Amino acid sequence: MGKRIIIIGGGIIGLCSAYYLEKDGHDITIIDKSEMNSGASYVNAGYITPSHIIPMASPGMISKGLRYMFDSSSPFYMKPRLDKDFIKWAWYFKKSSTIEKVEKAIPLIKDLNVLSRELFMDIKASGDLGNFHLERKGLLMYYQTQAEGDHEMLVAEKAKFLGLEVKQLDAAGIRKIEPNISVNAIGAVHYECDGHTTPNEFMQKMKNYLEGKGVRIYTNEEVVSFKASNEKIATVETTKNVYKTDDLVFAAGSWSSNLAKKLEISLPIQAGKGYRIDVKEPTGITMPAILMEAKMAVTPMKGFTRFAGTMEFSGINSKIRKKRVAAIANNASNYFKGLQISQSDRAKAQCGLRPVSPDGLPYIGKASGYRNLVIATGHAMMGWSLGPITGSLVAQLISNSKTTLDIKALHPERKFK
Repeated sequence: MGKRIIIIGGGIIGLCSAYYLEKDGHDITIIDKSEMNSGASYVNAGYITPSHIIPMASPGMISKGLRYMFDSSSPFYMKPRLDKDFIKWAWYFKKSSTIEKVEKAIPLIKDLNVLSRELFMDIKASGDLGNFHLERKGLLMYYQTQAEGDHEMLVAEKAKFLGLEVKQLDAAGIRKIEPNISVNAIGAVHYECDGHTTPNEFMQKMKNYLEGKGVRIYTNEEVVSFKASNEKIATVETTKNVYKTDDLVFAAGSWSSNLAKKLEISLPIQAGKGYRIDVKEPTGITMPAILMEAKMAVTPMKGFTRFAGTMEFSGINSKIRKKRVAAIANNASNYFKGLQISQSDRAKAQCGLRPVSPDGLPYIGKASGYRNLVIATGHAMMGWSLGPITGSLVAQLISNSKTTLDIKALHPERKFK
């Protein structure tokens, strides 16, 4: 007999968890504090990225953060502030940013992404969501300097060693693969293993599918408290209602840390703000790409081209910094000759908050103090790519079945030594 399961959070992780839990026969309720039409799951680059094998917590990132700290238009920005949670997170981040820890994380990140890519393909093949945009063109890493190219080739060699499909392109190769626009780059690494989607479309079709299957979705409800006994959470109280539950899933992204505090669980997370500009006019861009020196993404989506990027640590807020929007638009013009992003498109820029753990690995697992609580958050820039595999793992954890792969390293209460 199915369980009553409440999922807190209606982003890609929450919806994919509901997708697999519903298939296991459970009774699902999703609660979200927003309208569920904006945020990180809607403004991301739409990448499915087995190629993204390096966690954000890597050697040199702290020094970059310090260097960029007083430049609010930089691609990696940490707003200086005296905040206990931020300082603790930054210390854990520094301890995680070692070569040894990065090398240990790489195979797990690769396996998670490959499995998730196949699950994306399975969802499409199932027809559950109808026809939605999903392509396997790969991902181009454009570089304008040889130093950046050499750095990416080191990553490419690791990716090849792990069995991923990678090619190197010179300027002529770029012109051949992207003939309709002139790219200002001396070369590119082509990760043929990657794919891309249109997030807004996928999210809406997933919501429609889940509601058609009887999943209840409540928006504009904020969770305020929990009641527990015998190491089990019994009820969830929101600003509008009280819900009984057999099992509970935390998939609230950057807000998960505040929720965890209500249960006296420490879950170090910082919100990493990303921005996007959508251009509906034809751009000639047909290939997903990352502009390496600019640290930003370009994705041809269904009906528009998306320019996205930056990682801003300034707390939980939705403030749009015009300098950062301008930097994205200007960098796009620098890499694509003749491309100009209008002031109108810039004015419609949106942002989303990505939940970033200190070591760049997601939190996926059961909380030790509560037998019926599963935590699924902290995916940083890989949240979209890892949506399906995370949802599948959540369903396996709730069913007490063997997980698809060993996820001990993802335990929500792991120590950052």
